[in-house]
Amino acid sequence: MEKSFFLTMFLLTTIIYSQNSIDLKLWYDEPSGETWENALPIGNGRIGAMVYGNVFNEVFQLNEHTVWSGSPNRNNNPNALDALPKVRQLIFDGEYKAAEQLANEKIMSKKSQGQMFQPVGNLELNFPKHENFENYHRDLDISNATSKTSYIINGVTYTREAFVSLADRVLVIKLSADQPGKTSFTANFTSPHLDPKIETQEDAQLSLWGKTSDHEGVEGKVEFNALMRLKTVKGSITKTDSTITVDKADSAILIVSIATNFNSYNDLGGDEMQRAKDYLDAAFDKDYEQLKADHIKKYQPLFNRVVLDFGSTDAVKSPTDERLANFRNTKDPSFLALYFQYGRYLLISSSQPGGQPANLQGIWNQSMKPAWDSKYTININAEMNYWPAERTNLSELHEPFLTMVQELSETGKETAKVMYGAKGWMAHHNTDIWRTTGAIDGAFWGIWNGGGAWTSQHLWEHYLYTGDTSFLQSIYPTLKGVAEFYADFLVQHPNYPYLVVAPGNSPENAPEKHQGSSITAGSTMDNQLVFDVFNTAIKASEILGKDAAFANSLKTLLGKLPPMQVGKHNQLQEWLDDVDSPKDHHRHISHLYGLFPSNQISPYRTPKLFAASKNTLLQRGDVSTGWSMGWKVNWWAKMQDGNHAYKLITDQLTPVGINQGGGGTYNNLFDAHPPFQIDGNFGCTSGIAEMLLQSTDGAVHLLPAVPDALSKGYVGGLKARGDFELVSMEWKDKNLLVATVKSNLGGNLRLRVPNAIELVGTGTLKNAEGENPNPLLYVPETAVPIISKEATLENLELENTFLYDLETEKGRTYTFIMKK
Repeated sequence: MEKSFFLTMFLLTTIIYSQNSIDLKLWYDEPSGETWENALPIGNGRIGAMVYGNVFNEVFQLNEHTVWSGSPNRNNNPNALDALPKVRQLIFDGEYKAAEQLANEKIMSKKSQGQMFQPVGNLELNFPKHENFENYHRDLDISNATSKTSYIINGVTYTREAFVSLADRVLVIKLSADQPGKTSFTANFTSPHLDPKIETQEDAQLSLWGKTSDHEGVEGKVEFNALMRLKTVKGSITKTDSTITVDKADSAILIVSIATNFNSYNDLGGDEMQRAKDYLDAAFDKDYEQLKADHIKKYQPLFNRVVLDFGSTDAVKSPTDERLANFRNTKDPSFLALYFQYGRYLLISSSQPGGQPANLQGIWNQSMKPAWDSKYTININAEMNYWPAERTNLSELHEPFLTMVQELSETGKETAKVMYGAKGWMAHHNTDIWRTTGAIDGAFWGIWNGGGAWTSQHLWEHYLYTGDTSFLQSIYPTLKGVAEFYADFLVQHPNYPYLVVAPGNSPENAPEKHQGSSITAGSTMDNQLVFDVFNTAIKASEILGKDAAFANSLKTLLGKLPPMQVGKHNQLQEWLDDVDSPKDHHRHISHLYGLFPSNQISPYRTPKLFAASKNTLLQRGDVSTGWSMGWKVNWWAKMQDGNHAYKLITDQLTPVGINQGGGGTYNNLFDAHPPFQIDGNFGCTSGIAEMLLQSTDGAVHLLPAVPDALSKGYVGGLKARGDFELVSMEWKDKNLLVATVKSNLGGNLRLRVPNAIELVGTGTLKNAEGENPNPLLYVPETAVPIISKEATLENLELENTFLYDLETEKGRTYTFIMKK
């Protein structure tokens, strides 16, 4: 009777939680003015728009996902192959600076350093006599992906709504007033591109045509066309050569389409004008309510998969910029839930199947020459963008990134062969829409060759979350190819009994004892990446029943990789030699890749490495740029230290300029490197999920890192490896009250929980023993670490947990409750 009552109450609670979409709006009581970081982002993975919400001169700043400078090109340096032996010898001789200088001369690209993601332009709307207004309000409702601005002038309430449709490839804007004949404005396009063609056309239509920039010797050949067509209820429409004016209408609907001639990274044969017209024609005949309903119908099934509630306070009554400014000093748990869901909103809005991956700024950029070209930095930033994809139940949105990896495996074959004389494929630390894979930006940053290694692990991660063997079959050549590269590229270290990556580095850091050069042999991160690459290829080979001889050769190479080491400062060594400094506060802590996102370091399997990783985090400190804070949230969650993870989130949710050393958040909740980079948003969303559920250590671990500030709450919809879905979970005082898990594939569910639980229906659960037989929750066997004689590692104290096994059936749902 007690269990039945408890479960009934839980189900009622679940219904209440799931029906209350509380606090899912960013809202403000002032316009953006001229500050881009105050504007609000909307998008559909192809078109991005920043809505300023200005009263007299409204601006919709426009992007399209394929508007990049340049054109198809390769940036390999064929001189690298002859120079490689000399560079290696200099490294082995300890002449690191000389090796770096030679690499700059012979290995780094002498061609393009990468192309730029560029804006299309602005749609500007000018409203006469709207200077004096009151009761101003603007918001972004992330529960339905729409923006709204309203204000009152002389007793008339004016309203603007906008969204970029996920169902129709257009931006839709509705302008209205609560009194007839009061909607008057002039619309025009502007563009920062050289010689854009802006003209009015028949049917109340504006056209903006342009071509992207030449850059670093590569001719700009992307041609784009933006079309805006409007319709009104009553009123009149007049035109000039480049503007359209609406006078005294009841309301107006503006629809904007944007298209380019881009077909693929090596094909610009499309017809941008016909495409833009087709997209516009398909949407224009629909009425506004139908357009909006179709958009929401496509959006909400994605967004609503995850519900998160940490509780609410009166802080929700304040504008978002005030909540941001006060977050460090007030109890505002729902602001954290909003920030988590905002990250999911940004991923939905900037990454859709068939489109380009989210870049350094997602899909939103106003600058012709954005910071870091707003491209794909693949030594952390682009990967971080997709950390939320699988764990927050947006698996299909991973597709643009996974497609890019497979395209890199095509272009990277030439780089491997021409520059390094190796089979397979590789990529350095940066790429762009043209899928260039050469080494750029100088050897200090760009000599790193792990871009292919790291990005390819996302293919494997997608398989582990979905169990899709047909997908694994399709991407196996990519996994095999990157393993082939390292099988050829590894070289015997003359002073150690190991095969090492040389040249390599630990992005983007340098030990003082290496003459200030980053170039090295056998850095810890390089070793960890190769370890993952080989293990992934071996496992995929076994699952698919192919390439047994190749897999066996990789097993032999695995045994020759350097093991991880604990140095004299009780730290996880960053380099092969023990040259770390506890005073090093560099933003990159790349050698903790093995802790997260990889699963080579564990409190239960490798406790000494785990303890050393914690010491490294403490020595590096918390002060960092935005994306680095995001990574640290995930690391501290893996440390099962929820309070420290929460402290990093608090640092992140600090207005820009207050954090010493950079980082922070803009008023529109964009992450600040600074300037804006979207990876910190995605990193924190992933980190919050990791605080509540982890599945990389052989078990589905519930509530691994709940902070004191979030000691009670509810979440539903997070995903775990093995295609287990956490349908719902409620906790109080950091204890699990009840959880429901759906097994989409069947197989063994190993649960790690903070308190004893039982299975509703049967009561008893089997205590887990041995390795988890579920292959999707496998963990690699890490080599025994080397511990410095000077190290004094102490046992790492963790909260006690309970570990259970349950053999599940495909499609069945299981509910667990606290054991009385």
